[in-house]
Amino acid sequence: MDSVEQAPEDNPFIEGPDTDFSPVEELSETAAREQAEQLREAIRFHDYRYYVENDPTIGDRTYDALFARLDALEGTFGLEVEDSPTQRVGGEPVDELDTVEHEAPMLSIDQSGEADDVRAFDERVRDAVGDVRYVCEPKFDGLSIEVVYEDGVYQRAATRGDGERGDDVTEQVRTIPSVPQRLRGDYPDFLAVRGEVYMPREAFQAYNRERVEAGEDPFANPRNAAAGTLRQLDPAVVAERPLSVFFFSVLDASVDFATHEERNERLPAWGLRVSDEIELVEDVEAAIDYRDRMLDARDDLDYEIDGVVIKVDDFDACEQLGRTSRAPRWAFAYKFPARSERTTVRDIVVQVGRTGRLTPVALLDPVEVGGVTVSRASLHNPEEIARLDVNVGDEVHVKRAGDVIPDVDEVVEKHAEGHFAFPDTCPVCDSPVERDGPLAFCTGGVACPAQLEQAIQHYASRGALDIEGLGEKSVEQLVEAGLVEGLADLYTLTEDDLTELEGWGETSAENLVAEVAATTEPPLSDFLTALGIPEVGSTTARSLAQRFGTFEGIENAAEEELRAVPDVGPTVAAEIRGFFESEQNREAIDDLLEHVTPQAADRAGGDELAGLTMVFTGALDRFTRSEAQELVERHGGSATSSVSGNTDYLVAGDNPGQSKRDDAEDNDVSILSEAEFLDVLAEHGVDVED
Repeated sequence: MDSVEQAPEDNPFIEGPDTDFSPVEELSETAAREQAEQLREAIRFHDYRYYVENDPTIGDRTYDALFARLDALEGTFGLEVEDSPTQRVGGEPVDELDTVEHEAPMLSIDQSGEADDVRAFDERVRDAVGDVRYVCEPKFDGLSIEVVYEDGVYQRAATRGDGERGDDVTEQVRTIPSVPQRLRGDYPDFLAVRGEVYMPREAFQAYNRERVEAGEDPFANPRNAAAGTLRQLDPAVVAERPLSVFFFSVLDASVDFATHEERNERLPAWGLRVSDEIELVEDVEAAIDYRDRMLDARDDLDYEIDGVVIKVDDFDACEQLGRTSRAPRWAFAYKFPARSERTTVRDIVVQVGRTGRLTPVALLDPVEVGGVTVSRASLHNPEEIARLDVNVGDEVHVKRAGDVIPDVDEVVEKHAEGHFAFPDTCPVCDSPVERDGPLAFCTGGVACPAQLEQAIQHYASRGALDIEGLGEKSVEQLVEAGLVEGLADLYTLTEDDLTELEGWGETSAENLVAEVAATTEPPLSDFLTALGIPEVGSTTARSLAQRFGTFEGIENAAEEELRAVPDVGPTVAAEIRGFFESEQNREAIDDLLEHVTPQAADRAGGDELAGLTMVFTGALDRFTRSEAQELVERHGGSATSSVSGNTDYLVAGDNPGQSKRDDAEDNDVSILSEAEFLDVLAEHGVDVED
């Protein structure tokens, strides 16, 4: 846009939070309602400046303070509205994604990587409608979606699917911060837009690190991460992942546009983010030049593109050109060359991960792929080796999947008979290898030095116990020297032990011993994360700690009890139970607990409400909503934000949300008044004064 959006007038929160905020509980409902609406307006303005204008006017902490205040007001006074910024946390999980019909077909685009094909497209266009100008824009490598607004309010979203209908991902897309819940300015009564969901490169790399630290497999590339995330059945999971959206087309609207250029100017005015890289050019040669410039610039972008899209600018000309059954005749995608090069496999090594998973890696003659020298590429698992029929000495195509993890794409010339024979025993500790579907695992556990080293690194990682000084090199030294044969041995290390190792001085030794000693009384959730239980990251660990309160409660919990915890489904519950039932894990944990005392979560109650799930709506007299939720959780119950079939009671105060009441009726959930809620507490032996 040519001008920067001005702040709304007379809104006291545009510059940040009021340092003299009155306690929420002291506000009247009228004052709370007015303040909440001002906060929503301020947050929407700052979202616009951040995501659309790319010119924020406040810092993250200030923004977070505004958001927290709004959340507190809505929670205390029951002021939630569907298009509030606070509703991005995600609704209830669904069993499956419904299929919905698009407002207009979401067509494919004819494409080629050859300039001559682009010129032939231009010739067909000019033969039909004469000389034209083209709008050129990046071809995003993400997941295409349709988003619909009615009267300026977000209504629904769907994946592209087959072009005519796609998966309903309304609640998933609602959690993406760059998708406005309400349009701005002079918006049309009806608008259906097409956008591309993607995961920014830096966010993708950080997210993959978190997955590895949690014992999960990393995504191969940002596109897979975005697509896999958006198809999650639990919107709360989507809300935790760093997705963003660019909008690039109008599928249907109650207003008309003369050109693509006009459309690209009006979308941001309504709060819909478009790429800064869009250009209007005079002819096809300028479009080809644009593509070449974007090819050179692609590595500097924070998102993946695999080409450019060239569109006839004038909509009247587009209408004359029409479309085929699958693609418009007025657009063409000029693709980038594949980031794939030919090289030779010189060796195949099998790496051992923290969970014991064996991953084969091809060692290659170095080759430049997309400006990066590649000498190693993943072969993923034994089944992938068999599928490729790859062996040492074969010539292969190697590609950079999403510019992150190099892969062997195909064998182009065989020089060895058959494929690489995957080992039956661990290459590090000689323990037997077990197969689980396409995957292979070492059975040596922490007796395997490779697994032990990675277990220590995870235990000490920032997301776990944050022990500075236990990096890859130092951990390898400790294991090779025999000083650490299990996690518990970290707590018996002495400064004399460390100073005997190469590269360790008195100061570094003293610092590490002090760092380890500082973790003997860790928060329960951090300790759970540090153990590296499969499928249990920091979020799930916090939920477990809050629900059970003590480590003993978690390690002895039955699968049914675990499944009642938010963020824990059948698969995660089975993994947790299996982890604690492993004799090998049990011995390692018992050794750890001789040195470490996980600090119980602050529940200050009991298990009187165990097994009960409650939802609160409206304003309560005896408590604030947050106090009521904390009370339930302190006594072993679950307090969730949305009503589902697993909810036992909906507690409705003054001015309750109608949608929650409707959900309760649909799911046969009992609706309690505040007095009836107090009766339930008393029946279960909960003293509200405790």
